[in-house]
Amino acid sequence: MTEQNNQHILREITLTVHSTNLSASKEVHEVVQQYLRRERPLNALVVVFSVLIFLGVYSLTSLLPAVLVGGTLLVGMRLPILQSNGTFQLRTEERVDTVIDDFTGPTPPVLALQWGVADEVSVEGGTASYAVSYLFGLRAADVTVRTETYSNPDGDKMVELEVTTDGQDWATYTATINDTGEQTAITVTYNSDRRFGLRRVPQQLIVNQYRDDALSAQGYSVVARDSHFGF
Repeated sequence: MTEQNNQHILREITLTVHSTNLSASKEVHEVVQQYLRRERPLNALVVVFSVLIFLGVYSLTSLLPAVLVGGTLLVGMRLPILQSNGTFQLRTEERVDTVIDDFTGPTPPVLALQWGVADEVSVEGGTASYAVSYLFGLRAADVTVRTETYSNPDGDKMVELEVTTDGQDWATYTATINDTGEQTAITVTYNSDRRFGLRRVPQQLIVNQYRDDALSAQGYSVVARDSHFGF
């Protein structure tokens, strides 16, 4: 198979994934847009708050103390000192095989807030990639998701998702899937492989709510959640 044919097939896969997965669920799209409408202003407020503190110190003292305070705030906002992890339990009417397909597909339910904002979703060699742009297109990120499926000693199916951003580890999700007889139960544990600064605090404060809404829009009910966010 020639390189040109490979590129043609990849373009077809990209278009198919983008049209069938990103546009099919209007509810997911609406949830993601609601999330962005709240997340972006909150991030802007962090910058405004920092500027107000700088100006307040400058007005009460002088330029040097204000610069010192401003520098401390800048370092604190970007210094990677925080990390998130947790567990949430899901229920769905879908069969185990269908759930496995969902979690191993290019748009896993637990990553809706990531693929939902992507400009493009593509698949190559079993790895899904999300091209995401922000700051009015001035900055961009490439998010990749690699999945692995196996069974634990109890016979439950497990799907592990390794997420990277621009080639750096970002987070790991492990979904344990079992049939309860009436529904399919999924226990998802996640751990941030990357620490972040205080500027991400507003985002973390609202992400759980919209992640739950996005899961519900895909047919997954969140019955319990234990999230940790801190040092």
